[in-house]
Amino acid sequence: MISPYNDEYFMKQALMEAHKAFDKDEVPVGAVIVAGNQIIARSHNLTEQLNDVTAHAEMQAITAAADFLGGKYLKGCTLYVTLEPCVMCGGALYWSQLRKIVFGARDEKRGAGRLGSIYHPKTEVVGGIMENEASILMTQFFERKR
Repeated sequence: MISPYNDEYFMKQALMEAHKAFDKDEVPVGAVIVAGNQIIARSHNLTEQLNDVTAHAEMQAITAAADFLGGKYLKGCTLYVTLEPCVMCGGALYWSQLRKIVFGARDEKRGAGRLGSIYHPKTEVVGGIMENEASILMTQFFERKR
């Protein structure tokens, strides 16, 4: 049986979150955390709204997922995020011990990947899922800002 729940399905959910950020004039990054094909957390950037440089989509999702699960470790979970996590988020993702991180567009300037692998050794990382859609949204946002 073919499952409709694959990386593209969940990345579309993260992109919906990114559009919410876009509509709030936040950098359009969205994230969802999944456990057993169930979304247990969804979030988007809130740095402007909360006046908090740490209010990235990934950080918000980690907090919500940990609250949902009742513990700080997310060992069986997968994060889907529209933009490659930054170094700050990469550190938090390391400590959360996610099973898998899936991101859309690469962030050549601030992405954690430019430092090598900073994630937990048991975390699988997959990039480029729906990269074009995520990149277009980022480009539209920054063109609107100029």
